Amino acid sequence: MIDKNTYVHPLSEVQAENIGKDTKIWQYVVVLKNAKIGSNCNINCHCFIENDVIIGNNVTIKSGVYVWDGLRIEDNVFIGPNVTFINDKFPKSKNSTFKLIPTVIKKGASIGAGSIIMGGTTIGENSMIGAGSLVTKDILPNALYYGNPAKFIKKI
Repeated sequence: MIDKNTYVHPLSEVQAENIGKDTKIWQYVVVLKNAKIGSNCNINCHCFIENDVIIGNNVTIKSGVYVWDGLRIEDNVFIGPNVTFINDKFPKSKNSTFKLIPTVIKKGASIGAGSIIMGGTTIGENSMIGAGSLVTKDILPNALYYGNPAKFIKKI
């Protein structure tokens, strides 16, 4: 059941009912039925959240982000505008051999605008991904990464 203190913009389509208190979902957002979204989240306009998704508390997802099946986003995560998540390393139309590749964004992580996150990776706790980065491997906790492909820059 959606909490009465949760705001859903009338121009959104929210099928899910497992959405926490004080979460805000803005216009032109689609949230499918089985998605789980925590409390005090901010889902900006023009986002899509698929079924097999878990989003923790205090998460900000900026405009233009599509959250595909298999994505696990822990508490206090920031996802910048137009970040792209990939859950299939070999995409094809009508792919009968599709194998979902889970991705985990650990608590406190921040992903800069326009970054691409390959499926099967883990973004470490309190890490930061610079804008426009391509993440192809796991990211260490408490570290700054950026580039194409993203490389370790320094501890933070």
